[in-house]
Amino acid sequence: MDFLSDLRLVDGPFFWFAWLCGLAGGIVLLWRRQRTWPVVVLGAAVLAVVILALVHWVLVDLLATFSENLPFEVLAWSAPGVAAVLLCAVRLRHSSWKGRAGSVLAALGVILLSAVQVNQYFGLNNTVADLLGTAVARIQPLEASLQRAPASAPGPSVTSWKAPDGMPEGGILRRASIPGTESGFNAREAYIYLPPAYLAPPRPSLPVLVLFSGQPGGPSDWLTGGQLRAQLDRFAEHHGGIAPVTIVVDPNGSGNANTMCMDSRIAQADTYLSKDVPAWISKTLDVSTAPGQWAVGGFSFGGTCAVQMGTAHPELFTSVLGFSAEQEPALAKDRNKTIADSFDGDAAAFESRTPLVLMQERQYEGSGMYLTAGATDNEFLGYMQVLAEAARSAGFDVEDHSIEHAGHSWDSVVRGMPGALDFLAGRWGLTP
Repeated sequence: MDFLSDLRLVDGPFFWFAWLCGLAGGIVLLWRRQRTWPVVVLGAAVLAVVILALVHWVLVDLLATFSENLPFEVLAWSAPGVAAVLLCAVRLRHSSWKGRAGSVLAALGVILLSAVQVNQYFGLNNTVADLLGTAVARIQPLEASLQRAPASAPGPSVTSWKAPDGMPEGGILRRASIPGTESGFNAREAYIYLPPAYLAPPRPSLPVLVLFSGQPGGPSDWLTGGQLRAQLDRFAEHHGGIAPVTIVVDPNGSGNANTMCMDSRIAQADTYLSKDVPAWISKTLDVSTAPGQWAVGGFSFGGTCAVQMGTAHPELFTSVLGFSAEQEPALAKDRNKTIADSFDGDAAAFESRTPLVLMQERQYEGSGMYLTAGATDNEFLGYMQVLAEAARSAGFDVEDHSIEHAGHSWDSVVRGMPGALDFLAGRWGLTP
């Protein structure tokens, strides 16, 4: 079972098996001794594009399931799967039972290839365990021995702390529920990374990093697609066991919900993230409470949320990591729908909470912002440039980077995270 759980989906034998199935299935579906068959194939291809365009319109413009267009690569790789289903349907009407079975298998092969390629683009499920959620399910609840003792004195600073003998080589993951005491918000469980330094007495006063995932999605996406534990373990290895205590928090409540990380008619999400979550962290975990030692970050929707937190609450989050962030929160592509659904059409109330407006009104001397976007993710690359320019004008210490050969995917996060952590290390006074 461990072999199956560890099976890689984005490279290795299974990946090339999917290519073999897809190519073989495509050949079977495309080849037929019938003079009009090329016309049928062309019609299936055109109809597949039309179907995808219609589905995209329904999901993005009509139902607002996504607030931005789906990446072109995702639509392009979905097209062969849809066309394969259409061709299979035609062949089923004019084949023997053996031919029908072969057509179904061929279509499944093409669908498998399409699914593997879409998954590879997003980079979310790298293994079978990621896909099934079995690895995340094994994470244990946060035990009392890892929690902050009542009235305990602060530990030594990270600059003066020395790693003791016998310190663990890597950090650990735990999970916990963070109640919406003041906000009334009902969030999904948070995931917590505790670095080696946290596990070795005396614990230093470690910095804090709060993270948010994309939408649709959930906190576990940072563990699978974001490869968070490996990223932070690598950082700790180069910093004497020190890494930020990292809490991946849920700002939405469910996989398809969208609170925009605001206090609005939808939910009191800002209150949850700026009051309930920090209060729980400070009470429950041995972490630094010194100014400048807390950071916030996220990917896509989560990146937008992180920029919102850093601009709305700079006294709490002085460092921001925005991976593929939007220039403002959104429920739908239609900005009017966003404002209508969240603030009953009150544009001024909505805009007063957006990062670009806040950065026009305030100055953020002492705050830092690290922004990235995939080099092929043109829409979000444009957002990054707008945010970076506004942040510099508002006094942020800003770095912005495009990730070569990456789109709107977790791959861009994985490749951008080392630079982002180095940015935080510089601001926290950590040296390799």
